[in-house]
Order: sequence, then structure tokens, then C-alpha cells
Amino acid sequence: MRTTNHLTTTLGLLALTSLSLIGCSGNQETADTAVAPPTYKLIPAKKVLFNSFVDCNMAEAWVGDTFRIFPGKYGEDPLWGNARDLKYADGKHAEEAFASKASDFTEPVMPKNVPVGTPGLHGAVWFETVYQDPTDKSGKTLYAVYHNENYPATLPYDSATGEGYIDKKWPQGLTGPTSPAAVCRIGIMKSTNGGKAWENKGIFIEDLQPRLIMKPHNTSKTFAGGVGDPSAVASGDYLYLFYGEYGYPGQYEEKAYDAQKEWSGQCISVARIRLSDLDNPVGKARRWDGKGFNAPHNGVGAPIAALQIPREAGGGAASSPTGGFYWGPSVSWNTYLNGWVMLMGKVTGSSWAGSSIHISFNPHKDLGEAMQSQAWSKPKLLLDKPGYFLWYPSLQPMNTPDDVANKHTCLRLGQRARLFVKNIRPEKSEYKSEHIIEFVK
Repeated sequence: MRTTNHLTTTLGLLALTSLSLIGCSGNQETADTAVAPPTYKLIPAKKVLFNSFVDCNMAEAWVGDTFRIFPGKYGEDPLWGNARDLKYADGKHAEEAFASKASDFTEPVMPKNVPVGTPGLHGAVWFETVYQDPTDKSGKTLYAVYHNENYPATLPYDSATGEGYIDKKWPQGLTGPTSPAAVCRIGIMKSTNGGKAWENKGIFIEDLQPRLIMKPHNTSKTFAGGVGDPSAVASGDYLYLFYGEYGYPGQYEEKAYDAQKEWSGQCISVARIRLSDLDNPVGKARRWDGKGFNAPHNGVGAPIAALQIPREAGGGAASSPTGGFYWGPSVSWNTYLNGWVMLMGKVTGSSWAGSSIHISFNPHKDLGEAMQSQAWSKPKLLLDKPGYFLWYPSLQPMNTPDDVANKHTCLRLGQRARLFVKNIRPEKSEYKSEHIIEFVK
């Protein structure tokens, strides 16, 4: 989650060149399986421009016969200012909701930020995924997985709990040398009235102060560390969280810092929590540690190896100004392919620079069986727009009989879907769709 004013200078150095589209050849084997990933084609389509603020994955759900979306940002932010942009809009289908005017959005009732040193909601939040309780036939019981950002000013270190951050050798943020970098973590909110009002349930996963990466090593102008930019899907009795891991895989110590070690613990990772624990999630989630979901919610896990960029292929640590990692996963179950699809961005420089979107597949429905949560194909280039920063790609349903009848969302889709992505360049930022993706068996 980043505000885009800081990109003007950086992007001004980039030359705008032609759009490049690349499809999957279908010859790359998935991890731990001999099955080749599906083929697909990206089809140019009439431009759909979203009319409200988006700086995250698009969270959405069908509430009865209403398709409801939840873009935007809410809460305190000493760097960018307090925000009241997290709102919802409705439609009879996805296309109608996405076409909503700015005036059509409604602000939900949100929990208030609490004072420093008080338990509760600190910092700003963005809804990334909405999980809908299937036992509530009205569709009104929703759980929002949110990305949360804090600073030493909003969440100072508490030695009694180990929570919070120490403002010492703090890395630079996005608005200049005196601005602080944020720390991200992931939490859960609940609504029982279809998203019109929300209650904070607490933190899903986080990295504590010892894992944050400080000066002089952290020069990326992104995060001081933490976990964020998630996408969550239900499989069996669990909610699986795919997220960006930006911390050090162990305790960061300035004199012992190792860039190779930092890279080894980043960047797209997976954790899970029982669906029955969503009402009381704090401390209940477990991260993948390389063998199973064994690491605690604030412990050291292991990234999905197939989604790491090898060092020899340009992969790098998240604290590096040269980047070299995938981030911002968006995961969906595809009923046509009978498998999972993941989109992601790629960071190639400081301040989240990167002009390409990539795609990966996992053919295993049960993400809890053996190594199946790790069985993703090597990412393939889906879309490249040199001269732009491309953030937050997702596949979205359309106004087709199949999409409407099956109440498809970004979490569950069919053979064809709209590709949405945030396009950023110096003069403007647009969240839009200019392509349809079609999968082919």
C-alpha cells in the first residue's frame, strides 16, 4: 500500500515505450508435479477505468444478489495524513459495481484508531480480501483480511509485549530523507451486516522489531520490514494467506547482516488459520516453515521457493534499491481449470519500481495436503508496460451469464476474466482494465 505522489521524479526518468503482451507457452512444469501449467491468451478489450481510490487488492463479495466492492484506505498515517477512503459500492454484477461513480461509494462504520499505548487498532488499513461465511445464507457475515501499516510514532515499542518499533537507525520512507518507512502487518475485521460496519478482530500475522531491517542496509524506500500485500483463499478448514514477506529471516544485526540470507527468507510466503478461529485470530495462525505450517504467527517462516527469483537471475533482498522479487499476490480458484491462479507484480528497483505482471498456477485444490501449498509453477510474464509502475493485478468477473449465475468474484472465476491493474506514471495513476484473459485447456 503506497501513495503515488513520490513516483513523479522516479518515473520521469523512465522512457515510455510500447506495450508488450506475452502468453504462456505451456511447457513449464509446476513444482513437485509433472503437469504443465495451462495456456492462456490476453485479449485487448474496451478500457474500463475505475473511478475511486485503489491502492491494494480489490476486496469484494456477493451480498445476496448485490455485488459489493471495498477499495480504499482508512486510518491514521503520519506520513500521508489520516484517510477516510475505504468505501464500498454496489452493482447487479461486477461490471456495474466497477463502473460506479465516486459519488456512488459509501463509507462504512469503521473501528476508531486508539491512542498510542492502548490495545486496539493502530495505523492505517486496506481491505485485501473478503472471506464470506458460507454458513450465513444471507451472505452478510464477512471477514476482511486487511493490510496494516504503522510507524514508531503510531506503534512505539512496548518491552512488556515485544510489540511496536524502536526509532533508531530507521530507514527512509517514500517522501524524502526525513520521512520514515512503514512496517506492515496483516489483520482481520468482521462484519455481520454485509460490510456496512466492521469490528476489528486483531492481527493475523506480523514480524516484530528484531526482524526489521535498519540503516545502513535498508535503502529500498519501501518497508522497514513486516508482512503485507496479502490475498487469502479458503481451502478445507483453513483460510490460506499468501503475502509479501519483507523482514529478515532471523534477528537482524547490523554487523552480521547478510544480503543472501535476507533474500533466502523473502518474498511471497504462505500462512494459514482455521476458519473457526477468525473471530479470535490473534496468535492462532501458523506460517509455512519449509516442511509444514509450523512457525508461529510472529515467527520465521519460509517463502514459496518456486516464486523466488534466483540470485543469478536478478533476485535480491527487499531492502535493496535494485529489487528483484515478486510481490502483491492475487489468488483465485478457477472452475474451468480446476486449479489455482496467482497474479503478482515484480519489483525491479526502489520505491516499488516494476513494469510487469506475472502469472503462476497450482493444480491442487487441497492446499493443506503434503507440499501442495508450495506447488506453484514458475511465474511467467503476463503483461509488461515499460515506463509504468504496475501494481495490484487481479482477475475480475464480468457481466456474463456464467459469472452472474455462479456469483463469481476475484476469488472464484471461470474461463474468461477481466485483468485489472493499477497503472502509475508521473502525470497520473489509474486502476483500470484493458484486457480479458482466456484460459485454454
